[in-house]
Amino acid sequence: LTEERRREMVRLLHKLAEEGRVAVRHARQEANKDIKRRQQAHEVSEDDARRQLDEVQKLTDKYIERIDELLRAKEQEVMEV
Repeated sequence: LTEERRREMVRLLHKLAEEGRVAVRHARQEANKDIKRRQQAHEVSEDDARRQLDEVQKLTDKYIERIDELLRAKEQEVMEV
């Protein structure tokens, strides 16, 4: 692969990684909406809802970090000559 082609592939990798991050954030929003809906319907207590929201955020952070790790590894692999 030429240098130019490798750079194009890296740009594509960044685009795909961002799409993955957006998908994870969208899943977080849906989960948060569901938790808040259940809290307002008095299906879960306020404390439980807070714990669930915190857990959703931890999972979101974990998976976004995993996407970033995979991106760094793949970018390094593509840029090797």
